Amino acid sequence: MDIIQLIVLSIIQGLTEFLPVSSSAHLILVPVLSDWPDQGLMFDVAAHLGSLLAVLLYYRKDLLQMLCGFTQSLRQRQLNADSRLAWAVGLATIPLGLVGILSKDFIEAHLRGPLVIAAATLIFGGLLWWADHFNRKTAAGEKSHHRGLGDLKAFDVMFIGVAQALALIPGTSRSGITMTAALFRRFTPVEAARFSFLLSVPAILMPFSLYVFELVQTPEVQWQWGSLALIVGLSFVSALACIHVFLKLLERVGMLPFVLYRLVLGACLLFVFWP
Repeated sequence: MDIIQLIVLSIIQGLTEFLPVSSSAHLILVPVLSDWPDQGLMFDVAAHLGSLLAVLLYYRKDLLQMLCGFTQSLRQRQLNADSRLAWAVGLATIPLGLVGILSKDFIEAHLRGPLVIAAATLIFGGLLWWADHFNRKTAAGEKSHHRGLGDLKAFDVMFIGVAQALALIPGTSRSGITMTAALFRRFTPVEAARFSFLLSVPAILMPFSLYVFELVQTPEVQWQWGSLALIVGLSFVSALACIHVFLKLLERVGMLPFVLYRLVLGACLLFVFWP
């Protein structure tokens, strides 16, 4: 992988990991459209590490409080706001892990084509628009219907967790589908994004751990430390900037710009790859 490909894909990974536009779709499509070789497993490890470090840094206070609340709930068998949120993140991750384990080979064999990505980009882009419209209509009608993460119920956790499992289909967007589900459950856009980003910690850790395990099991791998450091750094900086800017703009612009981007991208993919 040459330096241009490394820089472009690292920045794309960082930007799209947390925007509702699907990072996996972009990392599959960019090499196809540019005729670049597949970036390989080592790139995936480094890029996911950069994105993970970004969300850990941005939400360090929340995550520390959640960790303390979780350990306290185990010792005292009592729940507070932080422990409830920690348990919610953990339980909402279970469907993603189970479906990922059971369907990994099928997804790799059948769901990574450009037409599947185009369909998922369009379908879940439309669903995101519907959820955003529903949420704004609810807010305009009666503000008391809008909810925060302190209002999380068991059904909310199950609903968002099951929706997150759909993100295994390239083009869906993990952040996009979890925000969509949270918006349908009448959470504010900022709270929907916050829960989505907190969910990203275990969601990124799972494939990252798997990638590292696969690399360790491959003794002939040559570790290119300079390239790895650059990938981690670029994905970290771009992901951190993306989280910060996205949360600042969300209340003002809503989801419509991302919906339009998905619709244009999906239409272009159909035009290019339709047989």
